[in-house]
Amino acid sequence: MRLFRSNEILGIAEGALEFALEASRDAHPDEYMGFFRGESASSLGLDREGTVITDVLVMPGTESNSVSATVKSSTIPNDVQTVGSVHSHPNGVLRPSDADLRTFGRGDVHVIIGAPYDRDSWRAFDRNGDRRKLDVLDVALPEDEGFFDFTQEDIDAELQE
Repeated sequence: MRLFRSNEILGIAEGALEFALEASRDAHPDEYMGFFRGESASSLGLDREGTVITDVLVMPGTESNSVSATVKSSTIPNDVQTVGSVHSHPNGVLRPSDADLRTFGRGDVHVIIGAPYDRDSWRAFDRNGDRRKLDVLDVALPEDEGFFDFTQEDIDAELQE
């Protein structure tokens, strides 16, 4: 038990879960792996304190096969928005392996998705590998206004200057 709780994970946005399910399907028969980021519930219009998983980060250089996925430790995000991980088990087993438990140290929630990668084939776990509840929330995700937020028109206009 933690003495000071940062932000409780309230759930996962439906869009983030759908992305993880589709990425797992696309990676089959190999494992898929990504990391979760979250936003404050209040910034998503919820009248609650806590964090909602809103994004699945795909790390460059991830190597995977049918029994494992490995991420280069230098590419793992280390910021306050990173709240856990997600990976698939192509064999459909919805419980963490010993290797999984060794990677669960970062973040508060870890999701395993198994074949056939549908809405009933995933489970959430805490950092100790104990099953935990993770609600799927129907929230509108904020539009990213980051580095890649531009259109072809923006590029054309800048080239004409």
